[in-house]
Order: sequence, then C-alpha cells, then structure tokens
Amino acid sequence: MSVLAEIAVFPMDKGASVSQWVARVLSVIQESGLPYQLGPMGTTVEGGRAEVMQVADRCLAALEADCDRVYMTLKVDLRKGPVGRMAGKVASVEARLAGS
Repeated sequence: MSVLAEIAVFPMDKGASVSQWVARVLSVIQESGLPYQLGPMGTTVEGGRAEVMQVADRCLAALEADCDRVYMTLKVDLRKGPVGRMAGKVASVEARLAGS
C-alpha cells in the first residue's frame, strides 16, 4: 500500500513571507526519511499511511509551539500496489506529452 500526500503547512499570523516556517516544516519531512518532493505550493511525501499521517501531525506540531494560527492542507492518494509512484506519475504524463 502506497500513500502520496501533498502537505502545505504555514502560519497565518507571521506576515506575508513565511519561508522560515515552511523551512522548519520541510526539516520535519526530511527527518522522517520518507521520499519527498518540494513544490511551490506544497510538498509531496510518499510512504505508508501511518508514516505519512505521523509526518503530517509532526509538521503541525512544529509550528504550533510559536504560531497562534496554522493553516494546513492535506491531499492524500492511497493506492494498493508498488511504491515509487511519486516519480512514476510525473514520468507517465511527461511521456505522453513527448509522444504528442
């Protein structure tokens, strides 16, 4: 079973630039050891369901300590089958574009 999750977490009470808090969240994701891909609007993480949900919870906790309001979006794609779907999904679309 493979879970892909796109996680976006940031404080709503720290002004217009929140990159320092996003970097803190990304450190949590890196420390998990799960494969991930940083994007401009969120970070995609791949792993088992329990592992991914624990990472999402730790991301919230990382900002909870010194932020009064934290916003999080979490999109999850759970699928039976192999891991490595994060790269595979992108490659599949790129291959179709190259063939058109």
